Amino acid sequence: MSEPVYVGIDVAKSSFEVAVTSESQTLSLSNDEAGHTELCQLLVPLAPRLVLLEATGGYEQELALALAAAGLRVSVINPRQARDFARCMGKLAKTDRIDAQALRGFATLLDAQGHEPRALADEQQRELTALVTRRRQLVAMLVAERQRLGLAHPKAKASILAIMDAIAAQLGDVDGQLREHVQAHHADLARLLTSVKGVGPTTASTLLAQLPELGKLNRKQITSLVGLAPINRDSGTLRGQRHIFGGRTDVRRVLYVAALVGTRFNPVLKAFYAHLLAAGKPKKVALVACMHKLLVILNAIARTKSPWNNAIAVTN
Repeated sequence: MSEPVYVGIDVAKSSFEVAVTSESQTLSLSNDEAGHTELCQLLVPLAPRLVLLEATGGYEQELALALAAAGLRVSVINPRQARDFARCMGKLAKTDRIDAQALRGFATLLDAQGHEPRALADEQQRELTALVTRRRQLVAMLVAERQRLGLAHPKAKASILAIMDAIAAQLGDVDGQLREHVQAHHADLARLLTSVKGVGPTTASTLLAQLPELGKLNRKQITSLVGLAPINRDSGTLRGQRHIFGGRTDVRRVLYVAALVGTRFNPVLKAFYAHLLAAGKPKKVALVACMHKLLVILNAIARTKSPWNNAIAVTN
């Protein structure tokens, strides 16, 4: 019986490094259509058990899609996981070749643990994610210009105001495209999510784009995935304070705003928040707990395909 083949790929902007089981050397190819095609032709006959890449700000996306289209089992992981694994294996130096080899070793370990690659986003999902990301960028630029305006010299204010108008116009265009996309592809789920007081179109579109697992996981899995599950800090006799860590920052950001609004206008979250404050919890801790509860409620709504009702809210 032949030895299983595992592949690790370290992706950069213009090239990527490939490490394959039983090969002592790595292969460097260009990160373009020609390089993707060449790699697929090399790997398909080997039938690797798992091809592992780390997320590199989008540079890995087209390669991962090409590999998946060729019928290969592909997984894209968090860069922190890859780097932590390399360190635990004593790989303190960081080069493209070392990173590719570390990813190959990590692929072997993940497969032995029964790792199942997450399905890559389809074109509709990628389009929605791109629009949500662009909206966030435009909002950040608009905020930055507003902050500059207050301290700007009169000579510079006209330029800042012109840029603000241009950004606001672009923001309006993107919001329109988001509404059209959500209405065309996710209207039913968006309607369910926005039935919760505190959850508006921006929160709903962000959840649809960056948390496609919503409604498909149980409460522990979904809160851990987002980074809202408190992590123990216990060792020996020490009992440390619990903290949230990791997860999907953009999702937590919109849940923070939604929970903040919910503590004022959503009767269930408002009562829950008041109860935690009365129990002596700091406001920040109480608000994070509301984010956790809100996410669990939204997950239940997406799973049951039922709009907000007190029964779902109370039981979750």
